[in-house]
Amino acid sequence: MKAAGLFFAFALDALRGLFRRPWQVREFVQQAWFVSSVSIMPAALVSVPFGAVIALQLGSLVRQLGAQSFTGAASVLAVVREAGPIVTALIIAGAGGSAICADLGARKIREELDAMEVLGIDPLQRLVAPRIAATMLVALLLNGLVSVVGVAGGYFFNVVLQHGTPGAYVASFQALGQLPDLVVGELKALVFGAVAALVASYKGMTAKGGPKGVGDAVNHSVVITFMLLFALNFVITAVYFQIVPQKGS
Repeated sequence: MKAAGLFFAFALDALRGLFRRPWQVREFVQQAWFVSSVSIMPAALVSVPFGAVIALQLGSLVRQLGAQSFTGAASVLAVVREAGPIVTALIIAGAGGSAICADLGARKIREELDAMEVLGIDPLQRLVAPRIAATMLVALLLNGLVSVVGVAGGYFFNVVLQHGTPGAYVASFQALGQLPDLVVGELKALVFGAVAALVASYKGMTAKGGPKGVGDAVNHSVVITFMLLFALNFVITAVYFQIVPQKGS
């Protein structure tokens, strides 16, 4: 419980730093470019099999139920609402988050963070806040890329391999899909990006024990982030279904 309380206090201080001046624009741009450079290619490659597996599984299921006309809606909604944000979160946490944790952990054991505090520079505002903002922005944009690639992969596998009808695939999505489905997917990506950056920054800035401690902190940050992301995904999805009425219900 003590660790959870310390992390919560750290998160509040770090999020408060997002709105304090002076804002570190250069650090923000550098971190956004770095996180995107290590995340775009893995996310695009992972989203193709995700979309394909969803399309193949749902295509087989709806054929057994005699509802082939809803294959497009089920596949696209699954990718946009669930698979897209999850893939984005896993890539951001595994690639970007681990790099953030290692960087801040190395600064911690070299006592650079202590030196900044002695000079009157707040490490949360100078280092952590730009990384949080950059990760949130990259996650938001990356989720759009993952959704597009996943939907395209699902369309290809459903139409080409399962001999589905292109018109029915698109028409069913238009019949059941709605704008809040995309909004909740983007909201999930934004929240997941913030959580990944917060956990990575916290574990990095509290690392101890030399290089081995930094490696342990990176491992812990990735595992903790994955656990939090799946829990948050369940909560956001449950709230979404309670608030937003679904088409056809």
